[in-house]
Amino acid sequence: VQLQASGGGSVQAGGSLRLSCAASGRTFSRHVMGWFRQAPGKEREFLSSISGSGDSTNYRDSVRGRFTISRDNAKNTVYLQMNSLKPEDTAVYYCAAKYTFYYNVYDRVSEYDYWGQGTQVTVSS
Repeated sequence: VQLQASGGGSVQAGGSLRLSCAASGRTFSRHVMGWFRQAPGKEREFLSSISGSGDSTNYRDSVRGRFTISRDNAKNTVYLQMNSLKPEDTAVYYCAAKYTFYYNVYDRVSEYDYWGQGTQVTVSS
């Protein structure tokens, strides 16, 4: 599975962005998808995950209610809609995939099998 993240950019605080992550392959629906981010000098942190069917989702507390994860299995794409952005949301955002028939939160970097290249999000005050 190859992942290609896009949609990053520069916005002012309070603005919105929608990230996309396109996946290759024919088993996309068998992968839990996750979004992570990494700010300079910090560890990569979990943001959200979504089950293969899209029925189950989980979020980091600091983004719950502002970020929404979704997926379109027909397009092999997962999205992260980000609203009410804050300067502390500035980071490189990564999508990741885990091949599994079961859903769990999967909030650890080590739990994922494949990673996209990252897309920069910069939020100015």
